[in-house]
Amino acid sequence: MPRRIMFVQLKTDYDTDRGPSWIGWVDFSKTWSTAYFHGQTLRRAEGMSDANFYDVATGEEFWVSGPKRDRTDTRYGPSGPEIEPDAADAYHAFLDGAPLPGRENG
Repeated sequence: MPRRIMFVQLKTDYDTDRGPSWIGWVDFSKTWSTAYFHGQTLRRAEGMSDANFYDVATGEEFWVSGPKRDRTDTRYGPSGPEIEPDAADAYHAFLDGAPLPGRENG
């Protein structure tokens, strides 16, 4: 199962880009259509206004994407994302110029 450090933001019940967000490890299915994060199963979906995944249990919508080196992951958020402790070293190395784990070749 592919595992990547990703930016994840909750969209449901928040104005544009104002929901809580995290930088952390996300596991993906072989087809990349399902993501697993914080014990939630997120399924990829099209046609949502400001999200690209939804929680299959609750219907909550999420934005999941690779983190940006310039830290502009949230456009209007009240603060930056929470960095998950187990992803902190790899994420800070990425900010310093290293490739993200699993993305060494692009």
